[in-house]
Amino acid sequence: MKPESPAVTRSMSIVRTWGTLNWASVFSVILYPVLGVGLLVTMVILGLALEGLTLHWWYAPLGLFVMAATIFLCNMGIGPLHRIWQHRAGEIKWPAQVIFMFNCILAMQGSLKDWVNYHSQHHRFADNPGDPHNPLESKVWAWMGWILWRDSADLERPMPMWLKENKVVLFADRFHISLSLAMHFLIPGLIYLAVALAGGSLILVALLHACVIIGRGIQFHATTLGVNVFGHLDTPKWVDYLLALLTGGEALHDHHHEFPRSALHLPKRGIWNRIVDYNGTMLLVLRRLGLAKNLEIAPQFA
Repeated sequence: MKPESPAVTRSMSIVRTWGTLNWASVFSVILYPVLGVGLLVTMVILGLALEGLTLHWWYAPLGLFVMAATIFLCNMGIGPLHRIWQHRAGEIKWPAQVIFMFNCILAMQGSLKDWVNYHSQHHRFADNPGDPHNPLESKVWAWMGWILWRDSADLERPMPMWLKENKVVLFADRFHISLSLAMHFLIPGLIYLAVALAGGSLILVALLHACVIIGRGIQFHATTLGVNVFGHLDTPKWVDYLLALLTGGEALHDHHHEFPRSALHLPKRGIWNRIVDYNGTMLLVLRRLGLAKNLEIAPQFA
């Protein structure tokens, strides 16, 4: 039996002021992508304006490749987080879990405990008061408002019972701030230093760094828009598939609430299905490699 929805919608009950903004979320949702775009534009302008800096034509395709690779790697974190750790669609062994943990950090998903708790509420109260990101209340709220303004009661919820024994998830949550600072600031800083000492092209490093940041931002907002907003509205099929390509299939939301424990979001057969739903495809690959087992697949996708 579905629990009774609260009387007041989440978008109305949570106080929204400058003082209640979650500034870590403001950085990851807004400021960091803007910094990435700013870095890219600045490097292009400097490369065109200064004689000592050279922009080669192949920087453009390389940058697009890095951007696409970043989107893919972010999805390789969010897909297993959503389908395996959240909905228990199967089991993955610890080597794969460690990789997925770092992909989640790259995707800036914050505390896995909070991620799973918020998504559990979403399934309990989908499109009703109590849903943390109900697009019927406000599309902007469902897109990113619910991330920027948090209810302290949400953040105080404990680790879900089924994850309490998962050492990788517990490690990621305990050290997620330190790991995030290392991945997004320390490692890029060390790369800049190494390239500078080796006499390499700092403008190329900066351009590729910007592409990583922008790729992560595209994936982040494609997910929140594709799942939380368009996934719960009637949209043209081309919009669904475009967002699916940017989210590894997570934005294919039509059947998700009917069979949330499915490891696949499109039928198993068909090359196009396996390209679009590449988060599910990766789980099938891991099963072949012996790193995943007991994958559940919705009957219509088997």
